[in-house]
Amino acid sequence: MPLKSEEQDGFSAKDSVEGGVQSRPSSIHLEREEEAGADRRPLETDEPRSPRPRICLEPRERRSASLGQAVLRRLRKSCQCSQAKAKNKILGFFPVLRWLPKYNLKKNLLGDAMSGLIVGILLVPQSIAYSLLAAQEPVYGLYTSFFASIIYFLLGTSRHISVGIFGVLCLMIGEVVDRELARAGYDAAHAPAALGVLSNGSSAFNQTADETCDKSCYAIAVGSTVTFMAGVYQVAMGFFQVGFVSVYLSDALLSGFVTGASFTILTSQAKYLLGLRLPRSHGPGSLVATWSHIFRNIHQTNLCDLVTSLLCLLVLLPTKELNERFKSKLKAPIPTELFVVVAATLASHFGRLHDRYGTSIAGPIPTGFLPPRAPDWSLVPRVAADAVAISVIGFAITVSLSEMFAKKHGYAVRANQEMYALGFCNIIPSFFHCFTTSAALAKTLVKESTGCQTQVSGVVTALVLALVLLVVAPLFYSLQKSVLGVITIVNLRGALLKFKDLPAMWRVSRVDTVIWWVTMLSSALLSTELGLLIGVGFSMFCVILRTQKPQASLLGWVEGSETFESTAAYRGLQAKPGLKVFRFVAPLYYINKEYFKSALYKTTLNPVFAKAAQKKAAKRKRRKGAAALGGARDDLAVQLSPDAPELHTLVLDCSAVQFVDTAGIQTLREVRRDYEAVGVRVLLAQCNPSVRASLAQGEYCREEEENLLFHSVFEAVSFAEAVENQKGASVPNGLSFSSG
Repeated sequence: MPLKSEEQDGFSAKDSVEGGVQSRPSSIHLEREEEAGADRRPLETDEPRSPRPRICLEPRERRSASLGQAVLRRLRKSCQCSQAKAKNKILGFFPVLRWLPKYNLKKNLLGDAMSGLIVGILLVPQSIAYSLLAAQEPVYGLYTSFFASIIYFLLGTSRHISVGIFGVLCLMIGEVVDRELARAGYDAAHAPAALGVLSNGSSAFNQTADETCDKSCYAIAVGSTVTFMAGVYQVAMGFFQVGFVSVYLSDALLSGFVTGASFTILTSQAKYLLGLRLPRSHGPGSLVATWSHIFRNIHQTNLCDLVTSLLCLLVLLPTKELNERFKSKLKAPIPTELFVVVAATLASHFGRLHDRYGTSIAGPIPTGFLPPRAPDWSLVPRVAADAVAISVIGFAITVSLSEMFAKKHGYAVRANQEMYALGFCNIIPSFFHCFTTSAALAKTLVKESTGCQTQVSGVVTALVLALVLLVVAPLFYSLQKSVLGVITIVNLRGALLKFKDLPAMWRVSRVDTVIWWVTMLSSALLSTELGLLIGVGFSMFCVILRTQKPQASLLGWVEGSETFESTAAYRGLQAKPGLKVFRFVAPLYYINKEYFKSALYKTTLNPVFAKAAQKKAAKRKRRKGAAALGGARDDLAVQLSPDAPELHTLVLDCSAVQFVDTAGIQTLREVRRDYEAVGVRVLLAQCNPSVRASLAQGEYCREEEENLLFHSVFEAVSFAEAVENQKGASVPNGLSFSSG
């Protein structure tokens, strides 16, 4: 049925009702109900309303096909091959083949080269520092950043994100590595052994690696195996198109998780700042246990490492703040970390701090690339479960950043292709002594702010890292580990400043704030894996809790319109005589079905009490005659308001009911049966197609009773008024029941 204009509906902007109120103003203004006056009763109106024709929509016919036929049709479509389809598949898997031939050298090359160079310079000290966090030798961090930049350039769909080492994932890798080192009997309290570097400083892999494996060799074997499994999970998620798993990690949950993990990272690096040689604690409560070990061994602090750490903090913290405050004026951030690393290395080398004061240093870093080596397959059963959380966190952060920058710059990314890209950024490098990678917000922001246009900047970053690996790496031999620890801690600044956002988050959503605190505290005080699991579980619990006791209210009519709104939220709404409109703001399913009934009965009319009063009145009438009828009315008036007119119709506004299950359908049947038993008609309005289909399949009403379902609340109310005007308001047995 076509929609009617204002004139066709019998209304005009010029018309008015009693009191001078326009019947259809150009915009509807509602005055919100104050807290103290929320119990004020809505006004009533007896304005006659002409009956309106019912809206009739013709449903589309659905082709009924069996599951087997659907699977065969899908397989047939997937297995069909043509030249165009093969080309699209290849171009889809290697997005670089689409955009690189169209690359505009004049427009994009300068920005890409500048951003790639700056990110590469920043990555050198961070890659070395984060290797300690992952319990690996410094060179492995450089390998990881190099291979990730190259592979994402070929497979990624985002133009701006920087894929490489990420502190939280390094922490999670380091926890697994330390656990496996302890199982294998290595002394976790001492620094890893060297990489089999020859006395002349040139690179050579441990000649006896096939026969024996020292601590460093075993550590990277564990790290690369975890990385391989994480990549396999990510590729599998892309193949089965289950990118939707990231929706279970809300922004509040991810923010709380990263902040909680940052406390664990800070704790793990504190021993390097003090020059202490302590084993890394494992399992729940590791943060408290680590600080306990630090305070028990505080007397063994290396004063040279402590002084170096304080000096680096005094330089890095103010410059980080300056970079942040003047980022709009600076063409590129000041690479203070690189300056600090160079200065600290020179001071340590010429001052012979390791020999004179016993400071911990990075040790020999080989040049070139080590021969490829497969992950240790015997470790797969022990680390497969750890890789699940690592893969999900890496993917969720990468996709979140990709979509954020894509929206900002007006292009699209493909979540499933991002999973493929990130998966192969882990699978392929795992054969080249690398550990897990993902996108990182800080480096991505630097990349974007320095003029990045495409992933060509990633190639420039890889060239910078290759230069360091081939020429410069051995020069960092004397670099103190305390300097690397300071760099790691300073880069936690952004995550720790999330506390400043909590007041605004609390004003917007208290539930999200509670999720943030629960995830943060569990990640920090228990463990990163448990924190993630608890955060996801608590988030789901909050969603269930919101639907278990949702908002439920009576609606009133906005005079002169077709709008119905909550009488608890707005003043001046009109109540239709003998008619109640009830809204339930949640799906109706097994968890909240009892709450739905209790809220409905409490705000309208309790048909159970009404039926009992009917029976009681009939019984007294038989015993004592007509005088007993008044007593029944008095008893019922205790339960119901004496001022309201007789209730003849109840309209359920289902616009906020997303779905109903079998328990919900059964509840609607019971509600309808109970109300009809006392002469109250139940109408459903604004059911979405999914709810209508469920009601039809659940046989809520017979085919001839489809007039119980309406496309709008106004249509249902008009129908009820027209029916009552035709036959007159009446309730069986001659009883009048008040509604509250």
